[in-house]
Formats: sequence, structure tokens, C-alpha cells
Amino acid sequence: MGRQRNLGEGDPHIHVEVKVVRGEAAVRTMLAATFGLAGDLPSVVATGCGVRVPYAMTSPRPDRVTCLACREYARAEHLRFADDIERIGSLPGSSVTPAAARQAAARHRTLAERFSSGTGD
Repeated sequence: MGRQRNLGEGDPHIHVEVKVVRGEAAVRTMLAATFGLAGDLPSVVATGCGVRVPYAMTSPRPDRVTCLACREYARAEHLRFADDIERIGSLPGSSVTPAAARQAAARHRTLAERFSSGTGD
């Protein structure tokens, strides 16, 4: 990805956070629900297209992302993660069953397709 550049308020696009698959917002939500803890949101985040933008200018939802480079990045990341999940499910002794791995991988492949086509959930 190389060196990141900052974009100011003039960037009208909605981007994806570089950690789009790992879902840091989902982790924060889980911590808040489980322990009553709510971590601070970062003010500026790295994106899939290599820029840094305010967190408020990002979304994990395919229908909201308007930066084409971020859409391509998110698609590739979801496809890569789907392959990884299936691989884990096929390992002997894995705590993830092959059926569960296939189901999770299918969800990520569907998300990848939505990033490609621009459709929503």
C-alpha cells in the first residue's frame, strides 16, 4: 500500500477502513455489549485506497462506499478472508467445522460481490 496521504475535508468519498474484514467497530460493539466498555473511535483511519480520512468518512457497507479503489480493496479482502476461513475449516482438529467455514466463507464472498456491484445488504 505504501505511504499514506491525508485527505482533508475536500474529499467527498466514503471509504473502507483498511481493516474492513476484521471489523474493529464490531469488536467495539461486542466489548460494549459484553463488558459495558466502549473504546474511543479513532479520529483518522487508514483506508483501502491508501489515504487517511476521518473515521466518519468510512463504512463497511458496500452500498455506502463511493471510493472505487476502496471498493476494489474491500472486495479483494473479503475474497481472501473467505479462502482463509475455508482453509481453517478443513484443518484437522479445527474448532471451526467445515460446514460452518463454508457458510462464513459464502457470506464473505457475497459481501465481495456486493462491493463489486455496488449493491447493499
